Amino acid sequence: MKRYILTIDEGTTSLRAVLFDVKKQKIKRFERAFTKLIEPKPTWVEQDANDIWNKTIACLKKVMVGIKTEDVYGLGITNQRETVVAWDKKTGKALTNAIIWKCRRTAKYCQTLKTQKIAKTIQNKTGLLVNSYFSATKIKWMLENVPAVKKALKENRLCIGTIESYLVYRLTNCTVFVTDVTNASRTMLFNIKTLKWDEQLLKFFKVPKNILPRPVDNDKIVGFTSLLGSPIKIAGLIGDQQSSLLGQGCFHKGDIKNTYGTGCFMLANIGVKPIISKHNLLVTVANRLQKRTSYALEGSVFNGGSIINEMIKQGIAPDHRRLTRLAMKCRTSNVYLIPAFNGLGAPYWRMNAQAKFVNWNKDTKAKEIAKAAWEAIAFRNYDVYEALTQDIKLSTSRMCVDGGLSKNKYLMRLQSNLIQLPISIINLESTCMGSIICTGLATKAFKSLDDIKFKLVKTYYPKRTKNQMEEKIDGWKKTINQYLKGLK
Repeated sequence: MKRYILTIDEGTTSLRAVLFDVKKQKIKRFERAFTKLIEPKPTWVEQDANDIWNKTIACLKKVMVGIKTEDVYGLGITNQRETVVAWDKKTGKALTNAIIWKCRRTAKYCQTLKTQKIAKTIQNKTGLLVNSYFSATKIKWMLENVPAVKKALKENRLCIGTIESYLVYRLTNCTVFVTDVTNASRTMLFNIKTLKWDEQLLKFFKVPKNILPRPVDNDKIVGFTSLLGSPIKIAGLIGDQQSSLLGQGCFHKGDIKNTYGTGCFMLANIGVKPIISKHNLLVTVANRLQKRTSYALEGSVFNGGSIINEMIKQGIAPDHRRLTRLAMKCRTSNVYLIPAFNGLGAPYWRMNAQAKFVNWNKDTKAKEIAKAAWEAIAFRNYDVYEALTQDIKLSTSRMCVDGGLSKNKYLMRLQSNLIQLPISIINLESTCMGSIICTGLATKAFKSLDDIKFKLVKTYYPKRTKNQMEEKIDGWKKTINQYLKGLK
């Protein structure tokens, strides 16, 4: 009798392998941090793809110590989206560093596209706004600028895909070349209505279709890996934020979740029909399970935990806890932080924005800076929530949250006050859990989503009224709008 489901959770800063039982209880976990991100030029951000592979194998082997592969239903993968890897079809080895989602090397090119007819075509077909955040222009850049990639293309041995595609290829000994529909929907090359690579967009970006993986459903068994012993089924491929949506139990239209990680990602389940946002949000494939496609509205905030890390790096406080205590000592302040360390994401999409403190002077105290840093995270997520509620009517009575910063009571209480909704933690392992659900459905460990039940971990309720928060919200809106007017 099989007892376990295994998943890989590949993030921006670390990779972990986690083993769950069929009751969705975590049994074992092993994690390894990645080496520092590579920044060859300002705004360029890369990662060693071979290091990602090596840590994947290391984590899988560690977590499987003492576990029989025969007892495992399957192996799922959830991953950082939009990040692009180019590898050799024959060996599976990466040809160059992965270009990760944070990289802005194609920002100027994307800016030129925004004024062209293609921008509207891209939005209508892919649900995305033209931006260097997405994979298409990264792929185009690789094809035009990396000699090893150009050579592999000429010799018909080039594969390009997102992280889950790369890992599956290597786990199956270079035999399976697939991507899942959620990751594909983040490339700016995938038609979210037909669920196929779009010929018009491939032609526009000059990306040969044969170098891209085959899109598959999230509950599809795609192959087997024998690298851990006897063959284990590989299934349950899903992008990390869509995985989190599932893992928080947001199965129904109107359900909403927010992840507070390196960046912040708010997604709302909008059901089986995609819509085009009128407020600069993204429309993406939420999942395709049991031959049914669900869609989501998404707002991406590029800087979340990275803001806090930057404050620690600058010596404002030695760690997260003391930065929180410092902020709590500041009752009132008119200091605001524009947290554009990697540009501004939704709903502004200004990649030329840079981080800036407003109303800062030589007399500004550390506690004011700390307060501004925490508030910047909450305000930017408020911006996305406001845009989202203008696009659709939410049927939920709460927002589910996860990610490292969701453990911070100060931030969660502030966020609850701003959006005037209870904030609930349903599952502390939600990103892994989404992949576990997909893998379980694929391997028949679970019959349907109706079998999936969750227990509430914790809820934060609004302690201040909407009227009490208006002054602070108005101050933020004036600050951000004035800043945006000053951008070239």
